Amino acid sequence: MKHQRILAASAGAVGLLYALGAQAVELEAGDWTFSANGNINVHYIYSTCEDSPAAITTVGSACSADADGNDTNSSVSNGLLPAALVFGAGTEQDGYDLNVTFGFYPGISSNDGGSPNLQQDAGALGTNVALATTGLDVRQVFISIGTDNYGSFKLGRDFGLFGFDAIINDMTIPGVGVPGAMATGAPANTSLGSIGFGYIYTDTLGQMNYTTPSFGGATFTAGIFDPIDPLIGGQGGAANNSAPGFHGKLAWAGDLGGMGTYLSAAFISQEQISVGGVGNDYTSTGFDIYGRIEVANLKASAYYYSGSGMGTTGLFVLSDDGAGNERDSDGYLLQLTYPVGKTTFGVNYGVSNLDHANSADAAAVPNLLETNSKITGGIYHALTSNLTLLFEINDVETEAHNGASNSAQSANIGAFMSF
Repeated sequence: MKHQRILAASAGAVGLLYALGAQAVELEAGDWTFSANGNINVHYIYSTCEDSPAAITTVGSACSADADGNDTNSSVSNGLLPAALVFGAGTEQDGYDLNVTFGFYPGISSNDGGSPNLQQDAGALGTNVALATTGLDVRQVFISIGTDNYGSFKLGRDFGLFGFDAIINDMTIPGVGVPGAMATGAPANTSLGSIGFGYIYTDTLGQMNYTTPSFGGATFTAGIFDPIDPLIGGQGGAANNSAPGFHGKLAWAGDLGGMGTYLSAAFISQEQISVGGVGNDYTSTGFDIYGRIEVANLKASAYYYSGSGMGTTGLFVLSDDGAGNERDSDGYLLQLTYPVGKTTFGVNYGVSNLDHANSADAAAVPNLLETNSKITGGIYHALTSNLTLLFEINDVETEAHNGASNSAQSANIGAFMSF
């Protein structure tokens, strides 16, 4: 039982990987079990971008032509997930399960913004140039302490609760989804998947959580996280927060009317502090609900989120008007997947909306993002238990409150290998 609990913690620590069936490599040394798992994925991505782009204030959108009017782009890169190597160690001492996790996530694109090989800020040359190197994200550094009877604590940096079930169940996890910056000459470390097109990215946060034992398949998690500052549209500068952020999640898995069912609801709240007297303090609050059913291998899922001062695409991105007046946002993601033998066919449709804070905000930023929407179709073939070959197509549209809009299409083909 000890090793099963340790490996379960390690698999969960991989976060977005465990949905793909990766199996940990184990090594025992004394009372400790050490594990390692991860993935490498690579895709050819071809994008046809908006050839007459409208100026829209947003982060994460349909791609657009470059300054010279070139509206198509090819790239070879990783997708929604960067590559990953996650190490775990666990033991049982005095009745407690103790685990530690370190998660390293390198991309394969030259995107580090300041390569030691270039010996200067790569922004002067662009990131995708000779001698540039890839970036490395250290997304997970945490410990967990628990027992079967009393639940468990997680302390450190890991994926958040709000929005987690949306991305963990996004069929584009092994693929690309919306290319995002991958559809430009300056690729990022990952594509968007459905981030900003159906959900806000859960992010990795410094946190302290408690999770109850399972009661009939139900668990509750609640905790605090390191408060993070609003990005773009916030009041600028780092703020001293007197209180942490708060989040919680209720989840249940079981059988409902003969259908495999999973349901969850999460909330998040954080106080945002004015810096330099340029705006008002405000509180960002959000909630989400997720549901998935499985009938005769057909999986159907739905996700919805709503928030005030939550922003769009990322936590607290464009969350206010710059004066501390909250912008409301909401969105949803619908998805169907169906396996035929070793091949899974899937489609999902996502929408993210952002409202102006007030009439003054509408007058000041008339081209603020109103709606991001996209539809993705995918074919995922399990060539082996650890190697998936895949093909996806995407149709993306970004619309502003003033009626401006950009649209783009993309296709990607690639491979995802986990271990």
